[in-house]
Amino acid sequence: MILPIYIYGSGVLRKKAREMDIASIDKEEIGKLVSDMFETMRNADGVGLAAPQIGKDIRLLVVDGSDIADMYPELKDFRRAMINPVFLEKSTEMSEYGEGCLSVPDVHCNIVRPRKVRVRYFDPDLISREEEFDGFASRMVQHEMDHLDGLLFTDHAAPIRKKMISSRLHNIARGKVSAHYNIKLDK
Repeated sequence: MILPIYIYGSGVLRKKAREMDIASIDKEEIGKLVSDMFETMRNADGVGLAAPQIGKDIRLLVVDGSDIADMYPELKDFRRAMINPVFLEKSTEMSEYGEGCLSVPDVHCNIVRPRKVRVRYFDPDLISREEEFDGFASRMVQHEMDHLDGLLFTDHAAPIRKKMISSRLHNIARGKVSAHYNIKLDK
């Protein structure tokens, strides 16, 4: 099922999402939610989606780089659903890249992030995993993990860039934006 994506100005995007109790997760229920999130993300032409972006106050995200594997061949089979992800390590080597977000339509900024990260998470089968991500996969995971802490990519933008996009962000927060996918503003 395709779900509405909450946009900039929605309160849920600024809250720290709560950790899920692994022992009480219904595998069927979480599997359905993960499936809906992948479908919603694909419908919006995204490569990642975090639960707060669909109005859920839980630490869950999905990423799928297969649609951009022509530009980033290493992402051909990169598709993950992560429950309660935590950073174990971040590299000191940084990289800069232009980012956008389904919750902030038509806004892009160059963002500097660690090039590599090591993350521990549970997959939808509730198996604990630990992985290192590099390059664009690392960026995708970091961007979505920010959502779980109430952060948006625009928070990492250079001060001058923040000033340049402030009126567009203000308009989005007032609902003056359109997107080719279903969006929702909930203050």
